[in-house]
Amino acid sequence: MPRFSVIVPVYQVQDYLAECLDSVLGQDGPEFELIAVDDRSPDGCGAMLDAAAAADPRVRVLHLPENVGLGRARNAGLEVATGDYVIFLDSDDTLTPGLLRAVGDRLAATGDPDVLVYDYARTYVDGRITRAASAHVFGAASPDVFDLDARPDLLDLLQVVWNKAYRRGFITEQELAFPAGYYEDTPFTYPALLAAGSITLLDRIGVHYRQRQEGGNILATASRKHFDVFAQYDLVFAFLDRRPDLDRWRPVVYGKMLNHLNTVVAKPGRVPAGARREYFRRAAEHCARLRPAGYRPPAGADGVRAELLSHGRYGAYRTVRALARARRLVRR
Repeated sequence: MPRFSVIVPVYQVQDYLAECLDSVLGQDGPEFELIAVDDRSPDGCGAMLDAAAAADPRVRVLHLPENVGLGRARNAGLEVATGDYVIFLDSDDTLTPGLLRAVGDRLAATGDPDVLVYDYARTYVDGRITRAASAHVFGAASPDVFDLDARPDLLDLLQVVWNKAYRRGFITEQELAFPAGYYEDTPFTYPALLAAGSITLLDRIGVHYRQRQEGGNILATASRKHFDVFAQYDLVFAFLDRRPDLDRWRPVVYGKMLNHLNTVVAKPGRVPAGARREYFRRAAEHCARLRPAGYRPPAGADGVRAELLSHGRYGAYRTVRALARARRLVRR
């Protein structure tokens, strides 16, 4: 049985796929399998994956009969994974050299915890590599092994699935899976961190997260699919409904959700201009239903914007943002 199953969903990335695969197959240390899931990619990715499998027995390729999207492609990989731990990697990103050895050493030293979290860096077309702003979280004093009560600041990290190693048995025990649609990481990462009985950190950049310029990032594309964010948080709170022992986390998760909803609508080029009022109406309905007792909005401008969004006050929200932009211009 391999120590790691590295699951790579693949769709329209033939310009980056070879670098991604090489970053995995060039790893030393513990035994691993690379499960590449061809999500009915219309370019040359399928043939590239077959060639890689023919050249290296550690590569297993799944060709899906139809395009199912990133989350469900990962589920297909999970169904056939045999490793003790699962690592997810997007097919335009790369693992850093020596990561699997470092992860394996850390897991062995900490008694095989449920989840291990490592850091990442953004890479740009001009060659720049910038470590994420979360570096301070990894550098903070911490027990070797802990649960989320000891380090609630882990919820301040970007909630993505690809900066962690998950014990496969833990995924099965918690019945973790990815939904369809945008923001599919959200209903996987929050329950994983909330439910984990043992977590450890690896203060190391493990992934180079490629910042693509030519439309490769679906989250930077204007689409009504950004409304999927509401359904994804419904799944997070449905998980909390099943786990009354985690009820104390509801106000925290609600606050993180509000911040995320605000990010989606505030980022230019996500929610189409003609759908923004509808987004605010949906946000008001969503927040009214999920707002927990004991939630207190943060102070300052961020708290004001979050409250206006949660009550659907689109006009007032726009005014507050315009005033903030005006103040920044005056300071300049």
